[in-house]
Amino acid sequence: MPRIAIVILNWNGRHYLEKFLPGVVSHTPAKTGKVVVADNASTDGSTEFVKNNFPGVEIIEFDQNYGFALGYKKALRMIDTEYYVLLNSDVEVTKNWVEPVVEFMDKNPGVGACMPKIKAFNNKEMFEYAGASGGFIDKYGFPFCRGRILNTIENDNGQYNACIKTFWASGACMFLRAKAYFQAGELDGDFFAHMEEIDLCWRLKNYGFSIYSFPRSTVFHVGGGTLPNNNPRKLYLNYRNNLFLLYKNLPSRNMFPLLCTRLIMDWLSALIYLLKFQPSFCWSVTRAHLSFFRQIRILHRKRKSLRHMNNIEPVSEIYSGSIVFDYMIKRIRKFSELKF
Repeated sequence: MPRIAIVILNWNGRHYLEKFLPGVVSHTPAKTGKVVVADNASTDGSTEFVKNNFPGVEIIEFDQNYGFALGYKKALRMIDTEYYVLLNSDVEVTKNWVEPVVEFMDKNPGVGACMPKIKAFNNKEMFEYAGASGGFIDKYGFPFCRGRILNTIENDNGQYNACIKTFWASGACMFLRAKAYFQAGELDGDFFAHMEEIDLCWRLKNYGFSIYSFPRSTVFHVGGGTLPNNNPRKLYLNYRNNLFLLYKNLPSRNMFPLLCTRLIMDWLSALIYLLKFQPSFCWSVTRAHLSFFRQIRILHRKRKSLRHMNNIEPVSEIYSGSIVFDYMIKRIRKFSELKF
């Protein structure tokens, strides 16, 4: 039985499957790995393409679009392997991208999740926004990466080739130890898309597992395949899900002041969008807050179920400063300039 399942969640991404699935199949170890496409009710002929051209690829077909988080949650429950690899359909893999990561996780059973170096498909000298060479957050919940701070992305000159502990691994290409994944409570389907992997990694860390960046393995990500970066819905999901993330996981002793500060920072950003004559973005932030407060009871139940974890001290991979302040005021543009 295969030890590794490469799971591609697809929604109307036939053009990406046509371009990248052949490489995934050819670079997946035949004896230990298998490829699974979980389809969120695509209408573009995605499943027919896979069935006709890749009979060895397993297909899971859903009756509707469950989004990233719930789609993967449903799919992984149907797959029995030791390791999962969550892989976006718009990712180009490289030769020997799987084996070194799994070997590293085999040797280090305390590692719950791991990610390769993620570079930009359209500019292969640069890191890619969604992960780069390992993910972190600051104390207010703003995510950034080793190789990407806010919207500034670095060239890859080998400066972040060390294998290190990180706070989160990118959902664009995430290796997961199956037992750790289920112990931590799986992906939270209420996130729909964006930041659900950070929520999962936070819970993995609170359960005693480590998250690692393993740059010896490299993949190339197109990015923005489902929602482009300037999409108001993507902005809404990012703001809303970040509040979900903080409310669920912040340690009890500092949850209230940090969450209040974050809300104020969001309001300021909404005002800036309005002053820039971007009313749709301002409304996205407003909608995000309305949705957060509407779901506060559900979030409270989730937090209560994790109460034994919420008193854990902040981990060292959470940046103690404000990445927004450092970027805007101190003009810090590179991860290497930060002092943890």
